[in-house]
Amino acid sequence: MKLPRAPMILTGALLAAAALALFALRARPVPVQAASVQFGPLEVAVQDLAETRSHDRYVVGAPVAGRLLRVLLRDGDPVTVGEPVATLAPLPLSPREREEAVSAVQSAAANERSAQAQLNRAEQDLAQARRDLARLQSLAPQGLAPVQTLEHARTSVSSLQMEVAAARHRALAAAAQLRGAQAALTAVRAIGPGSTSTLTVRAPASGHVLRVLEPSERVIGSGTPIMVIGDLAHLEVVMEMLSTQAVRVTPGMPAQIIDWGGEHPLRARVRRVEPYAFTKISALGVEEKRTNVILDFLEPPGTLGDGYRVEARIVLWSAPRVLQAPLSAIFRCGSGWCTYVIARQRARLTHIRIGHYNDEAVQILGGLTTGERVITHPPNDLAPDGRVSLQP
Repeated sequence: MKLPRAPMILTGALLAAAALALFALRARPVPVQAASVQFGPLEVAVQDLAETRSHDRYVVGAPVAGRLLRVLLRDGDPVTVGEPVATLAPLPLSPREREEAVSAVQSAAANERSAQAQLNRAEQDLAQARRDLARLQSLAPQGLAPVQTLEHARTSVSSLQMEVAAARHRALAAAAQLRGAQAALTAVRAIGPGSTSTLTVRAPASGHVLRVLEPSERVIGSGTPIMVIGDLAHLEVVMEMLSTQAVRVTPGMPAQIIDWGGEHPLRARVRRVEPYAFTKISALGVEEKRTNVILDFLEPPGTLGDGYRVEARIVLWSAPRVLQAPLSAIFRCGSGWCTYVIARQRARLTHIRIGHYNDEAVQILGGLTTGERVITHPPNDLAPDGRVSLQP
């Protein structure tokens, strides 16, 4: 028995409408971008503005009060130790000023002895570190010396070498200050009541005139700075680093001097992280705790001078081959980390474990394998197991 024609048409229309509704309700694929998980080198570094300065600066001051004659030297002029740099017509000295000159010599002599003792101690520590390294190197082929202990010994020798160099320069600076104080005492003793003689101020060390502070003739007091002398061949870099970042920096870490005006970065190394932090107001008006990190050049600094602005980059951690993914592909989920992996055109939510990371990539310790494709910058409307389509 055949059904009436009208009910058959109605049934077909209902089925077609249901099919169209299912097709309309079916979720459309979310367009996404993806990247592959792969092995490669990874480096974690901290970067900030820095400034160059002469390792040893000498502020040449007036040993006594008097009339300073016009200084003929200009900024950048080379000077040698003992060379006349200024002339002073002293005023009559009081007994107190003569006693101060004697005390200055005694203080400079004590500083010179202390600097020499520090140099001797640093040289002894370096010799002991070299003996320890040689002992560990002889035990390493037999497997009796851990690799980490051997690397620590090498780092200790390298750091102590830099400490010896720094102590040697401090000893030279202390000796130069002693010579300057002795010269000032000699001049003070030569000045008597009613004397019309002039006093010659000499350079305490060889280098360049960094800045002439008193170029014109005028009456100045005892101790007034006249000029600053430094060695431009021995520069260091001072990096004002946030204290929260400075705690991750240790002496001996490799560094680079970038954005300094040259074509290629300059290699450097961390020499010291100063223990004192100071408060500084940022450009946004925020109080920040910063500390000075001192870097030494490992290659000639080119045409850099004292007080030049540079940018320093310190490598905190590096590895030649680690499994990594883009940093933009991971996000917090609960107390851990997650990412979306593309599997059969769907976004599969995957829990992962991460290690070191920088501004671009993150080390993957678990949850992903090489070759898997993860979604970068996942959109807000992306749901787990949702359909996705790759954007070109």
